[in-house]
Amino acid sequence: MEIHTNNSIPVLTYHSNNVQENSYSGNDHIALETDLRVIDEYGLRLISLSQLADWLEGRIPFEEVRNGIAITIDDGSWLDFHNVLHPTCGPTTSMFNILQDFRRHAVSDRHRFHISSFVIASPEARVELDKKNLIGKGWWGHDWWKRAQQSGSMSIECHSWDHNHYTLESVAQKNNLNGDFRRIDTYEECVIHTIQANSLIANFSGRKPAFFAYPWGQASEYMLREFMPNHQDRHEYRAAFSIEARHVSRQDDRWFLPRYVCGRDWRSPEELLDLLK
Repeated sequence: MEIHTNNSIPVLTYHSNNVQENSYSGNDHIALETDLRVIDEYGLRLISLSQLADWLEGRIPFEEVRNGIAITIDDGSWLDFHNVLHPTCGPTTSMFNILQDFRRHAVSDRHRFHISSFVIASPEARVELDKKNLIGKGWWGHDWWKRAQQSGSMSIECHSWDHNHYTLESVAQKNNLNGDFRRIDTYEECVIHTIQANSLIANFSGRKPAFFAYPWGQASEYMLREFMPNHQDRHEYRAAFSIEARHVSRQDDRWFLPRYVCGRDWRSPEELLDLLK
């Protein structure tokens, strides 16, 4: 199957915390495992965000990423990397291990077997989020970041300091106003969510993140138009991602690249194929 006829590339986004039931629409692990088989079956191939950025920056021609699809995961819990025994859904294979299984069984030899995991930096925020938004089993640690990074199959990227999440009692927003990442609109706040977050992630993963994903795909005009493009020498990102539902093209703003979200933009393999076409 030929995709990207207009020289564009889809980036697919999953959430490993979405484990509601053992079905495609209710479990992003099942969805990813199924989607990887579909991608392989239809002659498409995985590429990394680094390859995508190389093309956007003009370092490589489009032919090197043609029919490529980049895979990302948001929020960065244990379920990205560790197999777990889920209390309601039973044994759950991690996104990392789903990729490793796919590597062993893929038909095509053209894949770059790689996934980018966008993690929340603050340890305190992750502890609170685990209790309030996961299942309170301590599954939001960072013990796996270095092993994931060293594997060559998963890179650890930045999903902000604390997501400015609506369930957190205290957030790194100047007035402690949570629930909307567009409220991050000053230099000092942006430094916390990018540079401070990068430093902590690098300490635990062994590498400074190269990409940023805005929580809920939201960015203030200040962060998008001023901070990200004009302070790249400090935050050192190559690009940043929203969740605007379309393919990435070279005409896109490098600081607000689009991504598709599993469960919102497609809910079955058939819908995924329609989306890719």
